[in-house]
Amino acid sequence: MSSQPSVKLIDGKAASARVLAEVRAEVQALRGDGIQPALAVVLVGSDPASQVYVRNKVLRAEETGIRSLEFKLPADTAEAELLALIERLNADAEVNGILVQLPLPAHIDENRVLQAIAPLKDVDGFHSENVGGLSQGREVLTPCTPSGCMRLLRDACGELRGKHAVVIGRSNIVGKPMAALLLQADCTVTVLHSRSRDLPALCRQADIVVAAVGKPRLIDASWLKPGAVVIDVGINRIDEDGRSKLVGDVDFDSALAQASAITPVPGGVGPMTIAYLMKNTLVAARLQRQAPRGARIPEDAACPSLS
Repeated sequence: MSSQPSVKLIDGKAASARVLAEVRAEVQALRGDGIQPALAVVLVGSDPASQVYVRNKVLRAEETGIRSLEFKLPADTAEAELLALIERLNADAEVNGILVQLPLPAHIDENRVLQAIAPLKDVDGFHSENVGGLSQGREVLTPCTPSGCMRLLRDACGELRGKHAVVIGRSNIVGKPMAALLLQADCTVTVLHSRSRDLPALCRQADIVVAAVGKPRLIDASWLKPGAVVIDVGINRIDEDGRSKLVGDVDFDSALAQASAITPVPGGVGPMTIAYLMKNTLVAARLQRQAPRGARIPEDAACPSLS
């Protein structure tokens, strides 16, 4: 299908570069005050994809001037040993952010590990205190991918107030926090999921579509109203024409006929996730300056905007 003349490709690589430049400038300012932001990344096991993700996170940290600390543990590490490491990192005033790379080996309780990370150092935004703070509209550390999506939407749309946003998918990592952030931006929000009825008809009402369902090319032009802005969070590896390739949850070529702006896969949302991990590390460092050592996030805590 031919694309609309006005269709805009939302360049996540360029946007992430801008975010990283902002972080780098703010890190330099903190260093001038004698503060060196630091991020601890914990990897359990030798999953190849996880190793790549960790390597990229460490590289971005170095680029922005954030000190990175790597902890590589064998796959048979006991849960108690991992929890003890997290407790040491929680108590270390020199460590501002803690990230435990997921997935974890099957014998480790993922939720227990995530809840063990101090909320003020939870740069993934997965701790229940940060999740609750987000749902209440407080400014807390929020999951990196939805935060990155919000930046892309603001760059593409400007004012979001009053727009109807449809989020496809209700995961704790993307769908639910994405809906909460859109509500904070005064959007009207609909969340679609596997039990929703007539998904295409509901989706066609949206000014903004955020696809985060994990099904390759599920959403095509028939799901979109003319002029919709499409953020494709999906990253799916498929075999096509004898080759392995990455595609999103949106049928990109089809969607071009309807969308006014759309993220490609790869090169759209993906780079923003790591950029906002660096942003969260910076925000965590500032939150910790405002709180006594060992303090949890108080009810009225506020941090700089993550957008």
